Amino acid sequence: MMEIPVKNTQGDVVETAQLSDAVFGVPMNKSLVHQAMVMYQVNRRQGTHSTKTRTHVSGGGRKPWPQKYTGRARQGSIRAPQWRHGGVVFGPHPRDYRLEMPRRMRHLALKCVLSDKARQNKLILLDALSLDAPSTKGLINILGNLGVSTSTLIVTAEPQTNVILSAHNLKKIWTLPVSQINAESLLRRESVIMTLDAARRAEELWAAENPKRKSVSIEESLVVGSGLGEDAEEE
Repeated sequence: MMEIPVKNTQGDVVETAQLSDAVFGVPMNKSLVHQAMVMYQVNRRQGTHSTKTRTHVSGGGRKPWPQKYTGRARQGSIRAPQWRHGGVVFGPHPRDYRLEMPRRMRHLALKCVLSDKARQNKLILLDALSLDAPSTKGLINILGNLGVSTSTLIVTAEPQTNVILSAHNLKKIWTLPVSQINAESLLRRESVIMTLDAARRAEELWAAENPKRKSVSIEESLVVGSGLGEDAEEE
């Protein structure tokens, strides 16, 4: 179990929380995290870039001059690529850049980054974060008490409207509920502020071991595959 001090909004340590190693103590896997980062960034691409080839450019259906006896180089269309206002060769066309990763790999990449933040003391636990009304100044005071001066992601257990609105005008501050964070959202920020409820919620979401498939013996698989089942055993 990893022990991390829990602070209040005044910056004072009020307790020490023990966090599960299954979420906050996972060794770093750089290749997996890189794969996840590429996936998240590529999936944001619209893929709507488009260029016109010589067949798409209007005009150019007539041969500009005869093939022979003019002393000029032969040309078939004024929309050929070598002409001004001609078509584009091998230009980009609309395409889907989307990549996919298995759910377990995405979750493992998230846990690798979250654990790395905890090891580097860039994960700050708060006992609670609640604002009576949207207040950018109030949130700035809380961040100052916690000693935060770089880009920061605030993670809450559930979406909190007042916290979201308070951080809306701050350039380097983002806020997300714990169910919506991923490896990219953590890596793009220098530090992470997480409420204790959000940390417990993260353990509920990702600390459980992956269910193992039921092992079947060769004899059982042969019986099931033959279609005999229990009738074969009774005979």
